[in-house]
Amino acid sequence: MVRTRKERKAANEIKLAQPDRTAAPSEETLLKLAEDRNLFEEAERQKRKQAKDKDEDEVLLSPTADRIMDAILWSMSLAMLHFTLDVLVQHQYAISIIWPQIIIRTVRACAVFLLLIYVLHPHKAAPKLLPGLPLRFQDPLRQAIFFVASISSGCYLIHISNKYSYLAVMKQSPPLGCIWVWSVIELNLSLAVLSLVVTGGFFHQGGYTIKAPY
Repeated sequence: MVRTRKERKAANEIKLAQPDRTAAPSEETLLKLAEDRNLFEEAERQKRKQAKDKDEDEVLLSPTADRIMDAILWSMSLAMLHFTLDVLVQHQYAISIIWPQIIIRTVRACAVFLLLIYVLHPHKAAPKLLPGLPLRFQDPLRQAIFFVASISSGCYLIHISNKYSYLAVMKQSPPLGCIWVWSVIELNLSLAVLSLVVTGGFFHQGGYTIKAPY
């Protein structure tokens, strides 16, 4: 924008100078206003209240209730596996599937799994499996139980699948398969691999086959 001669002359008459930084501010600053009204303390109280409410929301279940819910989830998962194996083994032998009977067997298996998982599955609410045994031996005891269970159930499942009649296979295969899978999952990686190697050795040395004998 072009300025006139009069405007340029008036601008030249204005003296430039630094502002006075030594004088105290005439008005209160925002920081001073916040301190006077206790805004910082109020914000701190709100923060502590929110943290307390969050902690209360997180602790909704007691350790025992959490252990029961954990056992229910595990047992339902194994029950679904039992249902699947039950259907597959009957389909393998071309048996007509009676759904009510399969559902009843699944519910019974779920109840048994719930009891076993509640007792054997490790949980922080019940770190001790055997009362009186030192805490450092509790986990090795669980691992030993699952190691024996995995080998026993796996080898026996292989044996009955090759040597027993189809009625015995249909009745015993679903629960044995579930126990085998659950035991391997509960084991440490090294013990799980070792149990599978032992089961594989049993399969190889026994001359068993994966083909249906009927």
